[in-house]
Amino acid sequence: MAAMAAPPPAEPPVPPGRCRPSLLAVEPLLFLATLSLGLQGPLATQYLWDRLGAEHGYSDRNSTDSSGCGDNATVDPLRQEVEALVSHWNLYINLGGFFVSLFSVTLFGAWSDSVGRRPALILPAAGMALQTAIYLLVMYLELHVAFFLLGRILSGLTGDYNLILASCFSYVADTSERRARTFRVAILEACLGTAGMVASIGGGQWRKAQGYINPFWLAFAASLAATLYAAFFLRESVKQKKEAKLFTLSHYKAVYRLYTAPEHPSSRWKLALYSLAFFLIVTVHFGAKDIYVLYELGFPLCWASDLIGYGSAASYLAYLSSLAGLRLLQLCLEDTWVAEIGLISNIAGLVVISLATTTPLMFTGYGILFLSMAATPVIRSKLSKLVSETEQGALFASVGCVEGLCSLVATGVFNSLYPATLHFMRGFPFLFGAIILLIPAAILGWIQIWDSKHDYNHFQDASLSP
Repeated sequence: MAAMAAPPPAEPPVPPGRCRPSLLAVEPLLFLATLSLGLQGPLATQYLWDRLGAEHGYSDRNSTDSSGCGDNATVDPLRQEVEALVSHWNLYINLGGFFVSLFSVTLFGAWSDSVGRRPALILPAAGMALQTAIYLLVMYLELHVAFFLLGRILSGLTGDYNLILASCFSYVADTSERRARTFRVAILEACLGTAGMVASIGGGQWRKAQGYINPFWLAFAASLAATLYAAFFLRESVKQKKEAKLFTLSHYKAVYRLYTAPEHPSSRWKLALYSLAFFLIVTVHFGAKDIYVLYELGFPLCWASDLIGYGSAASYLAYLSSLAGLRLLQLCLEDTWVAEIGLISNIAGLVVISLATTTPLMFTGYGILFLSMAATPVIRSKLSKLVSETEQGALFASVGCVEGLCSLVATGVFNSLYPATLHFMRGFPFLFGAIILLIPAAILGWIQIWDSKHDYNHFQDASLSP
């Protein structure tokens, strides 16, 4: 009777890989953070252009709309000087944020494996809010543009956007079944595309109507809302939290051990090859997006701002169409072959865009890219399955650093390749990207074939054993 009267535990333990029914999703947080970042990036660049142009006596109002489109377009030396200044400040800001966050992301990411994901989500979201607040002060008080660099460094110290990405993907790995993980990761990436589409279309139109201040207030509100969501609404996903020191080399060693002493011997080279494939795919993705607008502004397309907005929306729609395509293809294909189809879509779309001389052909290229974002969620899912539950934070911290490196490499390579190849083929950087994507396609296919042979041999050995 005493045993029957004993009350049941208030909160039963959660089996590994399962989430509590009341566990809130991390997708709204990623959407808000991406919306904030998507608003800040283009608006900050345009602000630098207007501010530095005004300081040097240059204004776009002094130039005609057609000055940048055509084979015989005149080159304004003052415009070139302003372009160089904006490019240099963007480089300083991006490099400052990257190198600072390189150390903080690996530190906080591995730390979150012990203390939980919520601290590693609250800190970078708050850092992004602080960065946006500093940008607003620069605009209100007309401070020196070097304060943009200060804001980016402070955000980098708290992990910046890359830590939010790493923590969100770690959160999904904590709370999803292995067989459903790829689709959950794809949902997160669809949030990136949706937020980017809203920011690119809404931010540009809003700036035209009301200037820079109001769109930046929305960016600040979005990052602040992401902070509050992580602090007060999001449940913890790490099941067995424990205290751990933050400032210790053990967190960096945890990331290092992933690639040198993994749980299974075969995981070492798989981690390296999947990371290489991810690096190449994301570098091509970032590099192509960097030059889409330049390509569309120039001859012979000569797009106006409305067509550029539609093109940007079309490129972001690939996130949503890839999510739907991934879900359907998973019904009949293994994840790796879905990724291969996604890479074929990406390669074919870039080839068509490289040859586009008319608006319909350019949008045809965008349409062919409809499955181009199917490969990265598959790779993230494959990576997460190669490490244990207590190493997800360290893993996705390293992936976040790789993603930051992709952005720098893509900016340097594609923005240098574009002007260098204008004289013989304007779309050559897109063709170059399509050729590069053949490498990750070969890597993924080879690993899948090796795994299939290994599983077949293991099955034969098991069937022959008494």
